[in-house]
Amino acid sequence: TDRIDANEMPELEKWVLHRLCELDKTVRAGYAAHDFQGVFQAVFTFATVDLSAFYFDIRKDVLYCDGDTTERRAARTVLDILFHRLTTWLAPVLVFTMEEVWLERFPGENSSIHLQDFPDTPAQWRDDALAAKWAKIRATRRVVTAALEIQRTEKVIGASLEAAPTVYLRDTDAIQTLESVPFADLCITSAITLKADPAPDGAFTLDGAEDGIAVVFAKAEGEKCQRCWKILPDVGSHSHPGTCGRCDGALA
Repeated sequence: TDRIDANEMPELEKWVLHRLCELDKTVRAGYAAHDFQGVFQAVFTFATVDLSAFYFDIRKDVLYCDGDTTERRAARTVLDILFHRLTTWLAPVLVFTMEEVWLERFPGENSSIHLQDFPDTPAQWRDDALAAKWAKIRATRRVVTAALEIQRTEKVIGASLEAAPTVYLRDTDAIQTLESVPFADLCITSAITLKADPAPDGAFTLDGAEDGIAVVFAKAEGEKCQRCWKILPDVGSHSHPGTCGRCDGALA
């Protein structure tokens, strides 16, 4: 009952579905050519780079802290989709491990991952325009996270949620792109400001990154929400002590 259709999902989930559509083609072609190492490497890279270091890192907040929102339902739907594809795709090369994973969720004498076919992946999940947009979003995010890592290394902050950086971009279209998504959530910061002004002296830039992206660090203002750990001005002004507006609503 919590499952939602792909066309109702936020862009981040649609991007994951796009990546699955691309990967489905790679996996099927790899097995057809008996390129088991190629299949494993493609799935492993997807799991480490796209999922662990990006999607899972971002969506933990929604899964842990949201109430019954579209974002949370979409994330849970995508997790189920990922489970079925990753287990079946890897079953031919990680025979026993994937069997253990499958039986942990679907126990039973007659249950086995090796009785499952690869799930059909809808062609409409592929969205090259969305993928191009998110490549730009991720490129900007890399500059922000690199800037925050310096502050963390220097012990100015202990976590990225303590930050509220300002991002300077020469490209006004890029600003519109970033404003169309919850960019602070994507960067795992409590707030973020986007400006088309020239970057001030001393602003952080990243070698090899797209020109025209610079970041100035600032600490987030407000109090720390005891539930989601974001630092926001409204914390403490709701019926549940020590919470922000979102968490207060989720606890209601």
